[in-house]
Amino acid sequence: QVQLVESGGDLVQAGGSLRLSCAASGGSFSMYAMGWFRQAPGKEREFVAAISPRGRTTTYAEPVKGRFTISRENAKNTAFLQMTSLKPEDTAVYYCAVRTGGIVRQTANDYAYWGQGTQVTVSS
Repeated sequence: QVQLVESGGDLVQAGGSLRLSCAASGGSFSMYAMGWFRQAPGKEREFVAAISPRGRTTTYAEPVKGRFTISRENAKNTAFLQMTSLKPEDTAVYYCAVRTGGIVRQTANDYAYWGQGTQVTVSS
């Protein structure tokens, strides 16, 4: 069983930056692909970014390419999402998720464990 706890969400003005963290416990973190997803009010949960177990492969959703960066520190069982040039449309609850396979995926159903989420609000 893997437990995930997100942190770092906040209220920020458009153009600002935030860094989200995802602390994992249980399981073998360094063997898992990690993903970030988000869900805005009234919308489906959508993929944001994912990273392979050793961080060699990353993938991003088109709306966040060039603005968001996913990373991880396996020694600390932690993954990060650095968000810059934030826009009001980035407002959502952000979730981290673990995929017990090593290949990065963009589909939520491919992820077995999820955190509770952290709120990001971007004001215009």
